[in-house]
Amino acid sequence: MITIENQTMDSERALYGSSDVLVRNCRFDGPADGESALKESSEVTVEDTFFNLRYPLWHVHGLKVSRSEMTDKCRAALWYSDNILIQDSKLHGVKALRECSNVTITDSSIISPEFGWSVKGLQMKDTTAEAEYFLMRSSDIDFKNVHFKGKYSFQYTENVTVTDSVLDTKDAFWHAKNVTVKDTVINGEYLAWYSDGLTLINCTIKGTQPFCYCTNLKLVNCRMEDCDLAFERSDVEAEITTPVISIKNPLSGRISVPEAGEIIRDIPGADGEVVITG
Repeated sequence: MITIENQTMDSERALYGSSDVLVRNCRFDGPADGESALKESSEVTVEDTFFNLRYPLWHVHGLKVSRSEMTDKCRAALWYSDNILIQDSKLHGVKALRECSNVTITDSSIISPEFGWSVKGLQMKDTTAEAEYFLMRSSDIDFKNVHFKGKYSFQYTENVTVTDSVLDTKDAFWHAKNVTVKDTVINGEYLAWYSDGLTLINCTIKGTQPFCYCTNLKLVNCRMEDCDLAFERSDVEAEITTPVISIKNPLSGRISVPEAGEIIRDIPGADGEVVITG
């Protein structure tokens, strides 16, 4: 392995096409403002390094990043790369991860609008994330202890598991398929419209108009707070442990709830059963 350490590089494609290289305690920064520092590289290890220039890690096959920082000027840092491990790092540039596969992120901070589009195979653990349009059209996702804040998250995602997390987000899981969420708090408006195969277990859901136009929706032992006009035109099996402000026109299935302030049925075919258990 070639070791490159204690250097500052700002030239165009500074380490283009590198293979089996360790980059340690370096800075990609400077007046030359060069792009694509490690483009088309393989088996790259990055430690304690500062990225302040655009597109540094495109088409990288085999990448380990630890204790490193990608600033808000490090735009579109990782695209078209695979077999990626990121630990204890900051991903703070827009569009930080896109069209990548087999990615693991742990103990990190993400502040990145349009993060994670069209990614396949993403594991994230013990991480905070802030973004808009988070993980658009990505698949095979496994989150544990992730605190997320932003809008329009998990849209068009498939094969997702979220556990022990907090999602502060509106319009989450729109058009998502095959999603399981456990022991998680979801705070946001218009949750999971048009989803198919969403299951929530031991979760707390907060916000207006959740779960509309859903198919194969299941809630198991879930709390709902400040939720109104829920389940409109949805196919749902739900076991809810708290009162709901209102339920509107569930198409099919069964909703068990201790109390509902209002049950609205004002269209033909809204035949979902609502059972008051309180």
